[in-house]
Amino acid sequence: MKIRPVESHILRRIKKWRLEKKWTKAIFLFVSNPKHPSLNLELLEPKHRGIYSFRLDKKYRALFFIDGGEIEIFQVTSHYKK
Repeated sequence: MKIRPVESHILRRIKKWRLEKKWTKAIFLFVSNPKHPSLNLELLEPKHRGIYSFRLDKKYRALFFIDGGEIEIFQVTSHYKK
């Protein structure tokens, strides 16, 4: 599947949190094999909304949905609340 271009607010957040290398690696793995174990891909609750996530590292995740056969990443977020 094709990944749509990522919006600038997401790229700013990635840069702010210094996740550039992890982001690049995760995107490469996701495009190569979305089921790669290190991504820990999961369908979030409630499942009927069709929102998925994959791991950038233990703390950060990318949220996305599938629309018309394309992946749209709409947020990068902290996985755990502080």
